[in-house]
Amino acid sequence: MCGGFTCSKNALTALNILYIVVAFILIGVAVYGRASALVTNLPIIGGILACGVILILISILGLIGAIKHHQVLLFFYMFILFLLFLIQFSIACACLAVNTKQQEQLAEQGWERVGNDLKAKVQTTFNCCSFNSTNLDLDEDDPLSCKKVNKICCSYSTDPDCSCPSCMLILQSTIDYAFKLCGSIGLFFSFTEVIAAFLTRRYRNQLNPERKDTIFPAL
Repeated sequence: MCGGFTCSKNALTALNILYIVVAFILIGVAVYGRASALVTNLPIIGGILACGVILILISILGLIGAIKHHQVLLFFYMFILFLLFLIQFSIACACLAVNTKQQEQLAEQGWERVGNDLKAKVQTTFNCCSFNSTNLDLDEDDPLSCKKVNKICCSYSTDPDCSCPSCMLILQSTIDYAFKLCGSIGLFFSFTEVIAAFLTRRYRNQLNPERKDTIFPAL
């Protein structure tokens, strides 16, 4: 019968398997966002990545608790899952609410934290120069000099004042896409965690027909 012990057990087990899949999606999206932006090291995307890892661990806890109908594991699973919902919901809303100016500020903080070698790699990979300004005063042998990159950008240009665009200008669309994608996925699946918490509470208080001596726990 749907709503009974077996139905709740199967539903909770299936939901935790779904969470494992969702966790890998969150991790993949966050890694893609970081890899695409390369140097921005956005803390919000890092939060999504952390939620994905935590969700895998919690899902394993939920699977064990659901299969064994373990009261203690189910209680901690329900409590931790609700806390994760609050964190993931907040991070997802932050991802969707961040405007272009705030994205640029976060990206600039990430740019300042990385080393010169990685900055030079970004400039040559994306054919961009500096973060939001040029370094024409640096010697060409300097890894952060824009002169070397400008030769690539302007190889087909006859304009003597030709220069590469800033890296922020090149990466802006990628950063914005990563924010929106992480926020949308995180927001959608965060609501399922509330459903899982209430389902766990119901399942935890149901009598196992295979154990006649089961005592209903009180919350």
